[in-house]
Amino acid sequence: MADKPKRITDIGAPHYSKFLPPVIAKNYGKWKYHDMINKGVMKHVSETGDELYTVRIATPRLVSTDYIREMCDVAEKFSGGHLRWTTRHNIEFFPAKDQVDPLQAELKKRGHMVGGIGYGISNVVHTQGWIHCHTPATDASGVVKAVMDELHEYFTTKSLPARVRIALACCLNMCGAVHCSDIAILGVHRKPPRVLDATLANQCEIPTTIASCPTGAISPNPAMKSVKIKEERCMYCGNCYTMCPSLPLADATGGGISIWVGGKVSNARGVPRMSKLAIPFLPNNPPRWPEVVKAVKHLVEVYAKDARKHERMGEWIERVGWERFFKLTGLPFTYQHIDDFTFARETFRMTPTFKWE
Repeated sequence: MADKPKRITDIGAPHYSKFLPPVIAKNYGKWKYHDMINKGVMKHVSETGDELYTVRIATPRLVSTDYIREMCDVAEKFSGGHLRWTTRHNIEFFPAKDQVDPLQAELKKRGHMVGGIGYGISNVVHTQGWIHCHTPATDASGVVKAVMDELHEYFTTKSLPARVRIALACCLNMCGAVHCSDIAILGVHRKPPRVLDATLANQCEIPTTIASCPTGAISPNPAMKSVKIKEERCMYCGNCYTMCPSLPLADATGGGISIWVGGKVSNARGVPRMSKLAIPFLPNNPPRWPEVVKAVKHLVEVYAKDARKHERMGEWIERVGWERFFKLTGLPFTYQHIDDFTFARETFRMTPTFKWE
């Protein structure tokens, strides 16, 4: 057995243990508690008595090599050459205690936003949008920039009853976390793909194109050597366009944004929840998307005023009831809020009871 070669296990990315700061490597799995010093700084304390300070800043997610070099220079100067990107695209540095204040001052001097820790709004998880996605109903980075320009104080100084996670997906294929966020900004298409009969036969395989539709909305059109779309079956997902470029989905007036609320991944105080529709449609109005920014800010402010401490958005809505949620927010209840999807029995409201005002 001794002469057999060792099994190769490190066949993916390099093992994370090679890059841990010394204090983290030493106390791995031994952290006892953490304290929030301010909105951008927290302190972890180990069972050994060692302390680890973390300073967090927001990033625009899509960055250049110059930006990464700048972050590395800051890390070399204040953090022993160590830093990390969080799942919400924040950057965290690990300075010594006497370097915490100088690091914050340096980051603010360079124009970076320090914050995102504790009860407030952290960075927004989002998709690609108009940058390079082929099926977006809206942009991603542009909308997120406009929203956070208005809500940045909840990242840096202002507190909320609990964490508010905001996510954006530029279409309902949602490679963002919109299905489980406190506030979700979701791009929606409202028109079926256009069939370009003149090019479809040369660009696409018709059987594969038909098979790509999850709702069976596409059927052959032998007369045109093309396909036809049954609009009432189409759910505007764009999957057919992924298979066939002669079925473009983008439309200047048909594409827009919907707002969803109440989702979360956390098990604290209740089970994880799926986001539910709050606003069916808002227009694409770049470059600042004023209708979307106003709607998201309004939802945050109503929640901040009415929710109890530690109550996430969905927990607050469950306590007051959806009837009162729509009254407090002033949002109209429309037929789009009625879940009539064929396989939606598990999400139906299956009781006649409701909460009285």
